[in-house]
Amino acid sequence: MGGFFGVASKRECTLELFYGVDYHSHLGTRRGGMATYGKNGFQRAIHNIENSPFRTKFENDVEELKGNLGIGCISDYEPQPLLIQSHLGSFAITTVGKINNMEELLNKVYEKGHTHFQEMSGGQINATELIASLICKADTIVEGIKFVQELVDGSMTVLLMTEKGLYAARDRYGRTPLVVGKKEDAHCVSFEDFAYVNLGYSNYKELGPGEIVFITPESVETVSPPGENMKMCSFLWVYYGYPTSSYEGVNVEEMRYKCGSMLAKRDGDTVSPDIVAGVPDSGIAHAIGYANASGVPYARPFIKYTPTWPRSFMPTNQEQRNLIARMKLIPVQALIQNKKLLLIDDSIVRGTQLRETTEFLYQSGAKEVHVRPACPPLVYGCKFLNFSRSKSEMDLITRRIIQEREEEVTPEILQEYTNPCCKRYEEMVEAIRKEQNFTTLRFHRLDDLIESIGLPACKLCTYCFDGKE
Repeated sequence: MGGFFGVASKRECTLELFYGVDYHSHLGTRRGGMATYGKNGFQRAIHNIENSPFRTKFENDVEELKGNLGIGCISDYEPQPLLIQSHLGSFAITTVGKINNMEELLNKVYEKGHTHFQEMSGGQINATELIASLICKADTIVEGIKFVQELVDGSMTVLLMTEKGLYAARDRYGRTPLVVGKKEDAHCVSFEDFAYVNLGYSNYKELGPGEIVFITPESVETVSPPGENMKMCSFLWVYYGYPTSSYEGVNVEEMRYKCGSMLAKRDGDTVSPDIVAGVPDSGIAHAIGYANASGVPYARPFIKYTPTWPRSFMPTNQEQRNLIARMKLIPVQALIQNKKLLLIDDSIVRGTQLRETTEFLYQSGAKEVHVRPACPPLVYGCKFLNFSRSKSEMDLITRRIIQEREEEVTPEILQEYTNPCCKRYEEMVEAIRKEQNFTTLRFHRLDDLIESIGLPACKLCTYCFDGKE
């Protein structure tokens, strides 16, 4: 997916920028970048971070990049930030989002006289470069960002740095977070609110949907007010968010405890596991919540070996991802042998890794493996954020099962598969259970997920679960 961080300070800001961006490393695995502006003008560094962490790749750049203004990002796709020269002046820009109508927008800029874009590997256009070109079609940066927010089908959160300060714009429907921090002589802007706490900043402002602010060391000015409609991504709390993050006032770790607790209440006395375990890392808090509510002991039957292994979804090759996922988990035989385990993972996407984890537990002597995903079945591919590398909805285990069961998959039939009280839903879950070789399988219900988060359903995006925009 990706995340970004920016600083506007009366002092040299590169070190703060470096650490603030690094705190977003859980959001992306391919590229990182930083850009600064100071007496030497705009400076920038971009590195591949697939095989080395952000800090390692950018240590030397901290000494070379100078300035009191800076923006940086962690990205899963495009190289960014980009440096742009235009009739609006020079600026640096980074984005987080997803564009579904890329061809339409490209044709729009070509019709207006734009002649070319730099082509990336695979023939794709850098989405951030396209956004920059659209902004430059307007008479001002603010009007350009508003133009982008109206045009993009998907989502688009923007951080832009000029010679005078930073423009920060949250996605039109607030699908991703954006917060401003404050301390003496400086302001920062961040995807994750915890990223600036250890840098001495305190919470100043959480941007509303579509809100645009202009940030300088001295002030934060709203240059375009927030909209009324919000569709915050519910999956951020389930999986992507770091435990110390809070979105719209709701802490990720606390939400996951509630989620696990509600899973336990749904189970009641229908299962009697010896221990409850979470798949590292995002499943752990859910499992603690389940254990606290059920009274079943929490334990770690396998330990994630983090010193050398990268994140399991980083490589583009599925077989390599599966191997890395398997190599990272080391069994604790004494906690597995002859035990009945209840395992909580954040979700089931393709099902490949969780099935291998389950087999790994059986081979290590487990008697039973009960699985409780911390979100409802993923029936629709996300249209708004790049949280999965899936190229097709048929990569989802749910859609493959549905396709096998139905002669024709209509929108109405798909809706039945999202209803936990429907026979089709129950049969889909049972088919997944058999294919994955789980002892039992129960997904988190959507109504329970919404209650776990604690925000009104109308303010949350649940499209991947129910297909409703």
